[in-house]
Amino acid sequence: MALGTVPLFQGMPVWNPVLRNAFGWTAGQMSWAFAVTRIEGGILGPLEGIIIERLGPRRMVAIGLPILGAGFICLSQTSELWHLYASFGIMSFGAALGGWLPMMTVMNHWFVRKKTRAMAVVMEGFAVGGIGIPFLLAWCIGGTDPNIAERFGWSTTAFGVGITIIVLAFPLAWLIRNRPEDVGLRPDGNTDDICDSLTNPVISATSETELVGYSWQQAIRTRTFWLISFGHACSSIVIVSIMVHLGLLLDDRGYSLPTISAIVGTYTGVNAVFILIGGYLGDRLPIRFAAFGFSFIQSIAVVILVFSDGIGMAFLFAVILGIGFGGRTPVTTSIRGVYFGRRAFAAITGMSMLPMNVMLFIAPLFAGYMRDATGSYTIAFLAIAIVCMFGSCLFLLLGSPPTFLEINRSSQSG
Repeated sequence: MALGTVPLFQGMPVWNPVLRNAFGWTAGQMSWAFAVTRIEGGILGPLEGIIIERLGPRRMVAIGLPILGAGFICLSQTSELWHLYASFGIMSFGAALGGWLPMMTVMNHWFVRKKTRAMAVVMEGFAVGGIGIPFLLAWCIGGTDPNIAERFGWSTTAFGVGITIIVLAFPLAWLIRNRPEDVGLRPDGNTDDICDSLTNPVISATSETELVGYSWQQAIRTRTFWLISFGHACSSIVIVSIMVHLGLLLDDRGYSLPTISAIVGTYTGVNAVFILIGGYLGDRLPIRFAAFGFSFIQSIAVVILVFSDGIGMAFLFAVILGIGFGGRTPVTTSIRGVYFGRRAFAAITGMSMLPMNVMLFIAPLFAGYMRDATGSYTIAFLAIAIVCMFGSCLFLLLGSPPTFLEINRSSQSG
């Protein structure tokens, strides 16, 4: 998770101001680099989910992480704007195949009763990595001024990141086991004699639900699928817009690269704590209420950022964002497993990426356009906060997760 997400996504507040100052690109032009990743996700996201189901997460990590590393090597050779777009497209494709979705699929297969907590522990990879890696990137690059040679510079740093990812990809893939059944185990450590037959009267309803589950074809015909997809999308536009534009916004306000990385490190540090808290609450409370609460907190953080005046308020924004983003992340990921079961988690999640990526494509472009048109991010980020508030309410419209009998009946009718 750390290799597959942090250098690209949490690294954006460091990469973007450096590249803008090196080449003179506008915020709108920079926004298209992330937009390319959403175009890729929207077109290939459903296919990626199906491929992960067919080939298994282990193989996809071995394929995806080297592609991600190759994208960073391409980034290191950037000299034209289209080079930047191509590099981000390659990196996004590699991260999708070898990062978040394969690891969440593994957790969905291995855990039922404590699914959200299990996913939260794995997400600590990008949370903890997000604390240190932006500092490391900023230190290696040296500064945002291209006319001052400090340490290694952005090109050498990007090349080094790419090589590191490629070298570590295959040992990490070798350690992965797709399903507990592959090594003679069962989800949650259940014994073989209990899980061998769905007709055994001692099987819990939870285990039965997870062993059956929905296919992706059945899931997309439900109201629940669309509420989750758009609720997740509305809450995610906050973090993707922050990833793309936070560094540029803080650079506009005169903050240095080390200060920018410190603010990023703050919200990722708080995020690391609240991922675990969100994982715990997601298993203890009705998951739709946890998704609503943490998503709403994110929107409050954006409002604080817009009206912040001084470095103290900037760090307050970072703390509030870390609480909302950290708590939301495991909840809005595991919620698909809770409502749709164990059968086709990767494919269902991949399908939901199509409507999600439309919004994730639009939001950073809108923010960049408004920055170039008005000279400020105020209007754009206020609009994003309002959309996030609306999206958080969609989770409240979800009913209770279906019972085993409902899922089984749906599977037979499908």
